[in-house]
Amino acid sequence: MPLATATRHVDAPGQDAPYLLTPGPLTTSDTIKAAMLHDWGSWDDDFNRLTAEVRAQLLEMAGASEEAYACVPLQGSGTFAVEAALATAIDRHGKALVLANGAYGQRAAKILDYLGREHVLLDKGDYLPPRGEEVAAWLDADPEITDVFLVHCETSSGILNPLAEIAEMAKARGKGLIVDAMSSFGAVPLNVEAVPVDVLVSSANKCLEGVPGFGFVILRRDLLEASAGRAHSLSLDLFEQWRYMERTGQWRFTPPTHVVAAFHTALAEHRAEGGVAGRLARYTRSRERLVAGMRELGFATLLEDRWLSPIITTFVSPGHPAFEFGRFYAELKARGFVIYPGKLTEAESFRIGCIGRLDVAVVERLLAAVREALDAMGVDDGRPAA
Repeated sequence: MPLATATRHVDAPGQDAPYLLTPGPLTTSDTIKAAMLHDWGSWDDDFNRLTAEVRAQLLEMAGASEEAYACVPLQGSGTFAVEAALATAIDRHGKALVLANGAYGQRAAKILDYLGREHVLLDKGDYLPPRGEEVAAWLDADPEITDVFLVHCETSSGILNPLAEIAEMAKARGKGLIVDAMSSFGAVPLNVEAVPVDVLVSSANKCLEGVPGFGFVILRRDLLEASAGRAHSLSLDLFEQWRYMERTGQWRFTPPTHVVAAFHTALAEHRAEGGVAGRLARYTRSRERLVAGMRELGFATLLEDRWLSPIITTFVSPGHPAFEFGRFYAELKARGFVIYPGKLTEAESFRIGCIGRLDVAVVERLLAAVREALDAMGVDDGRPAA
């Protein structure tokens, strides 16, 4: 099928399915769907080859050498991989500084509670970014902190957090850096050796445009080797998963074979689109048209332009008395678009994603649907309440 470029449009979802304007699961291509029609033996050499190629290609995308880093795929959702990464990277006697400005930083802190790992939380509220100088001050004030955790793109608001400046402060003080790149990896440039990052976590069904079923952790080999016996869980033990894969080429437990095959196809499509740069360009074009079009209707973005990511954008709900999100959602779904409710604690909002098999032509259709939905609701002004 044709890949999205500045002049070529993506295919419709098919089978009367709506476009998923969410941070994942996403609208996927026909070829990725078709890749799941073949059955694979989980111990078969052909499937093991797919796994090996996926691992190698992810390392390459992350700018990670095979001598210094390992890629460990893990069954389950992205949160499974985040939990496994935290349990692996943070020593049982270590202490983490969790940087939070949304639900996923808060979730990491909750995981550490379950793990019994000591941690402190720098909570910036709904959307303010943690800054490098703040991180430096916390690390200088508490020398017992061993690791820093950051969500690169916090999809609660859509903010792209300032990874480089935070990494600089952490590394200057000899701290480990764990990055949840769930919603940025594959579309936002991220070189783990250059930044540098000790542990990166992402999943199949975000910017790489696969389907849900597994996550993956890219981490320093020396850190991984030192984590033997540290895991709290048999199934989430990254060290044992890695060791078994290195020895046999296989997953320790039943893998999501169809999901892996679809992801292998997704990586091929990613390369054909121009890799990270090509995907970033398409997502950015879609985001720019989305924001401009919504502002023409009176909607306001939660974030200033400099903090907007190309992944997902949060809009403040209109102050018009006739606006009700449930009705707005239903009107858009009836017109072929599924959006996301907001996750803010301070204001009513909703979110619209730009990732997946979408392009500017799809965004134009969405904007027309938004106008129709507002008309159907009797809302003539998208501006938020004062």
